[in-house]
Amino acid sequence: MSMATLINPAIPSSPSRRFSIPLTNPNSHFVKAPSLLRCVRKNGEINGLSRTPPPMDNGGEDDAETSLEESSNVELESKNNEIWRLFKEAQQNILYLNKQRVKAVDELNKAKREKQLLLNKIEQLEKENKRVSGKDNLVVCWELLLRIDSMVLGGMVSTEEASKLRRMVIDSKVSLVDVFSGLLQQRDAELLTELRHFSEGSKRKGYHVIHICTEMEPLISVGPLAPYITGLSRALQRKGHLVEVILPKYASLDLDEVQGLREIEADSYSFFNGQLHGNRIWTGVVRGIGVTFIQPLYFSSFFNRDGIYEHPDDFERFTYFSRASLDYIAKSGKQPDVLHLHNWETAIVGPLFWDIFAKQGLGNTRILLTCQGFDSQCLDEPDKLALCGLDPGRLHRPDRFQDTTKTHLVNILKGGVVYSNKVIVMSSMHSKGRIIHSMSHGLEPTLTMHKEKLLVAPYGFDNSTWDPSTDKFLPVNYSTENMRGKYACKVALQQQAGIATHASSILVGCIISEVSGFDLEKLKAVVRNATREGAQFVFLGNGSVSTTYRALRSFQEAVEDSNVKFFYNYDEALSHLVFAGSDIILCHSFHDPLLQVPLKALRYGAAPVSEASGDNHLRYSSDHDHEITRFSQFMRSTFGVMSLSQALDEMKNNPSTWKTKILNAMKKDFSWDSECYETHVSAYTAVKSL
Repeated sequence: MSMATLINPAIPSSPSRRFSIPLTNPNSHFVKAPSLLRCVRKNGEINGLSRTPPPMDNGGEDDAETSLEESSNVELESKNNEIWRLFKEAQQNILYLNKQRVKAVDELNKAKREKQLLLNKIEQLEKENKRVSGKDNLVVCWELLLRIDSMVLGGMVSTEEASKLRRMVIDSKVSLVDVFSGLLQQRDAELLTELRHFSEGSKRKGYHVIHICTEMEPLISVGPLAPYITGLSRALQRKGHLVEVILPKYASLDLDEVQGLREIEADSYSFFNGQLHGNRIWTGVVRGIGVTFIQPLYFSSFFNRDGIYEHPDDFERFTYFSRASLDYIAKSGKQPDVLHLHNWETAIVGPLFWDIFAKQGLGNTRILLTCQGFDSQCLDEPDKLALCGLDPGRLHRPDRFQDTTKTHLVNILKGGVVYSNKVIVMSSMHSKGRIIHSMSHGLEPTLTMHKEKLLVAPYGFDNSTWDPSTDKFLPVNYSTENMRGKYACKVALQQQAGIATHASSILVGCIISEVSGFDLEKLKAVVRNATREGAQFVFLGNGSVSTTYRALRSFQEAVEDSNVKFFYNYDEALSHLVFAGSDIILCHSFHDPLLQVPLKALRYGAAPVSEASGDNHLRYSSDHDHEITRFSQFMRSTFGVMSLSQALDEMKNNPSTWKTKILNAMKKDFSWDSECYETHVSAYTAVKSL
């Protein structure tokens, strides 16, 4: 209530005001304003005004009028005092409510801060627990196996005894955590005494596989090789196989992810350029997988650089590492079932193994090569093969290393294909025939000659991290049995994006790590057409890549639609919400080995749809080559042949059919544990039978 209203009650403060007194009354005398409202001060004065009117001597009539005036003044003053009392009470109530609101907000913020601090503390404790004391059977098993390697290199045990001890550790039925976790800090001699007490074991059922490779997630990751190594290895170990990895010890490795990192205190030498060179050998466990790191001493600059590929001496660097890996395996007495090689960088292990190391106690080991693609092959001078101990004259031949086009050079990847027992090509969507005839980058004659040893395997994804029924990043979890949480996630995504939360709106998500895979002009047209039909879009980009950031900024300016939201900086929690909250995920390709966007979309109940309709990759070739993956077969029969417009129409016009498709897709298993695992075990079985 304003002061003007208090002084002049005839002016209402609101339409609902209960007190309204006219300023003048034509039927009465003028009433003096000073006597209408009197505010009592603390000292008892009333606004400095006298409570009694000045004395007047006008006879009886004046006395009557004065009495009437005084009566009216008393009544008005009583009403005004009541107004003032109510006003003060209202003020006090407002002040109290404001104090309570501020207090509640402070308490809420304090609770949020305490909750976040608690969550951070729990996460920190969990990490510490995993790194320090949270050792499950697999971690303890690997630490024991790596200690046995150290004992062999140090000359404490023979390779024959080491083989028996490894078998005992792998096959033992006792709880390794209970027996050995407290002994791992002891010296090798004391630990060896304890190990020898366990001389009985059962027959091992799984395969022993050693990956010799150049990347592994989360230690060092450049392309699709890194998640593939970790995902496949964990899947194999979950099914009872023993898998270990040998990597170069790059200066840029994320060693915080390594449990029990230690240097083997023994000499380790490898042959290169006519002489032996010393290496430091490090071992540790990464996500339950035993990892060995090789660090050259003389050629210390080989792996001490920014970036791990595209250096002028890449042939020398990776040839040195390949030879050093074999020297280490032979000296440590390991007898793996399969040496698993990857791309051209370690393909030279194949001829090295058969020409030199198969005779050093590895006669039962077989070679499998995996190629992420054939676009990188490494051509070099034939004489350089001698650096690692190979005979250039014997290998520089058309049926071995000689490049088909540049015949004066050797092709390292071609030699790897020739000298491997099996070759797996990683491709989720392409058929074996298409890979050989259209995607071989000049290796078609070699691949055709060795067609029987070729297999095609799809990529997978980590279904322990990407599972809507347990995903910690989602506001509400859901599954095929209860899909209500899917709608809650959609609303949460709409709210976070600042777009309308209409249940009937179709929400399309799109995750862009690099713009090179997208035709942005075509994408703009697709988005404009879809928004006219009521669709909403959420784009999640990678702001750390400047070209992606600029392209998305330009894209946003061109679209200018309130139903299209762009997030420029990649966020892990938001990426999970995009998959969970979207009805459709727009993909630039269904062959996505790095982000696995189509696979995650299916798992989260979002239809993967290509930005370009009529993708020729999804059409069967004319020779009816059906050697394709189950994932490719599924996509050909469901969402893979749809344009975005067709998908929107089916969602609107056939909602029950669409829902059935989505539920069936969510039940499919396209993780590392499924077809990818099966294809590799089939290949291991095949090479062991040779």
